[in-house]
Amino acid sequence: MKSRVSLIRGEDRRGNILAALDAIAEDIEPLLGVDEILVKPNLVSANNPLAVTHVDAVRAVLDWLRQRTDAPIVIAEGTALSSTWGAFRTYGYQTLPHEYRAVRLIDLNADEAVLLSAYDWRLRPRRLEASRTAAQSKLRISLALPKTHDVVLVTLGLKNMIMGSLISRLSSVDPRTGAPRSSLAGRIIHAGEALYMVLPSAVRDSPHIAQLKELFFGNAGRSSKAAMHQGFPVIHLNLFALAPHLYPHVTVLDGFEAMEGNGPSDGEPVDWRVALASTDWLAADVTAARLMGFALEEVGYLWYCAQAGYGAWNEVDIQLVGNASPEQVRRRFKRHAMGSVQDRWRSPAVQRQVELRLTAAR
Repeated sequence: MKSRVSLIRGEDRRGNILAALDAIAEDIEPLLGVDEILVKPNLVSANNPLAVTHVDAVRAVLDWLRQRTDAPIVIAEGTALSSTWGAFRTYGYQTLPHEYRAVRLIDLNADEAVLLSAYDWRLRPRRLEASRTAAQSKLRISLALPKTHDVVLVTLGLKNMIMGSLISRLSSVDPRTGAPRSSLAGRIIHAGEALYMVLPSAVRDSPHIAQLKELFFGNAGRSSKAAMHQGFPVIHLNLFALAPHLYPHVTVLDGFEAMEGNGPSDGEPVDWRVALASTDWLAADVTAARLMGFALEEVGYLWYCAQAGYGAWNEVDIQLVGNASPEQVRRRFKRHAMGSVQDRWRSPAVQRQVELRLTAAR
């Protein structure tokens, strides 16, 4: 049986998402008999609305769910460096619990942790902290936006869910004032990031500097999000390793306004006007990547997940439903300036680890 991915094109963000969910309602509705539903948006940037999930996209998902279930819904995010609650306020999320019954916001960085296995840059085992709420959820909905990425080429439904669910202790909230405050490690990472950004682009995007940046951010401070970054080959391996624990049960991609170029935070807008949805996260991500002009073989973590059979990836095994054809919406997204460096994810040593995991799973 083919995996269904809805593809909708239209002039209204909320309408597109509602239509995308309606097109695969028969696939989603059997999943709704749970005690609680987790909706995970992408609030990666503290100051760039283009880089984050628009609050109206969340409203569309809540509208659709509330027509079918009274189950409590948590809107869950854990930002990397800034305050999650500050991001909720900045982008208008704080009103959602007042607009919808049984909806609450949670900061995944403040959640109780479960330990998951990943790798460091030497391919030694490394334990990462993930939100217990996210890891144990019976219905995770990843509400992401299609973007190019500085390290893994594209960020879509799976990466949104995994990275937001990993716990960062680099910032907290002052209990007296409610203002965000950074830990010492957080301040060091912020300073390192500021120093990196003032480098000339030719230096900043060179392979050696890019690799050093990855290793610095991946090993400074108590952040499992940062610890995923162990160099270009290993971050793809780590996303693959965590996929079975944190994959979305439903993926919704809001491509009304997508991002190309220097994503995930500083790219350029793409007036795309599409939405995709699927209960097969791999089919959704692979389809979106192809519509953005990227082959599966270019995106390491998706390629590894395809090898493992985590979902449909071959076009003949994916049924597109909706009001748009691939030919109508396909376009070549501009890659990040570090495009040639991103291709360095291919590593014989990492591939051996992937093969060992696949053998152990059989």
